[in-house]
Amino acid sequence: METRVQLQPAYLLHRRPFQNTSLLVDFFCLDYGVVRAVAKGARREKSKHRALLQLFQPLLVSFSGRGEVKTVTGVESGLSAIKLIGERLFSGMYVNELLARLLHHHVEHTALYQHYQESLIALAGEADVQTVLRRFELRLLAELGYGINLNTDCHSHEPIEGDASYRFTPDVGFELAAASADVTEVATTRDSSHLFAGEHLIALRQMDLGDASIAKSAKRLLRIALGTHLGDKPLNSRSLFIGKS
Repeated sequence: METRVQLQPAYLLHRRPFQNTSLLVDFFCLDYGVVRAVAKGARREKSKHRALLQLFQPLLVSFSGRGEVKTVTGVESGLSAIKLIGERLFSGMYVNELLARLLHHHVEHTALYQHYQESLIALAGEADVQTVLRRFELRLLAELGYGINLNTDCHSHEPIEGDASYRFTPDVGFELAAASADVTEVATTRDSSHLFAGEHLIALRQMDLGDASIAKSAKRLLRIALGTHLGDKPLNSRSLFIGKS
């Protein structure tokens, strides 16, 4: 049965050349999640779609088709693109890549769509970049059914204590490693990269990432959690941060 969708709120996640003059695009849509489509002739200079098919541009897209890959039948926008520069631009591209890599096509993620839009607006403002990214990563994992419990030990169900250390197992949770909060002190032959100070976990729960060591710990945690689902293929957007530094 052919699908026909009209004026669906969406953002472009990724685009690449297709055949001679077209583009293969991935949209993140309010009601349909990630949708892949062909924008025929969009690479031509006179194409009415070319100028609008840009990253971080709020769109109203129309598409149709029977198969997995749809055909773009219309693109409109009455709003200006969300302008990101420097580290904030790289951060937006990173968020886009996470969505493109982790979401199944044609699965509705209405709440996540709103979180994504809020994250772009925050990145365009003066919000702390690390806080914006960690909040979005946590919401993305929760939306996928892999939410991280920052409140309790996954075995004892006791509250996470600030003066203790915990070992993290992806998709399982945190297990008490030692009564000491000194991660280096309790590290053993097991992978110490999965050890976290309880005070850092509590700070992440409260989104209080002003301290550099806490921000670094939160980034390490989310990288481990996301890496379980991203697999071995590296994220292209991370190389932008490396190149910048």
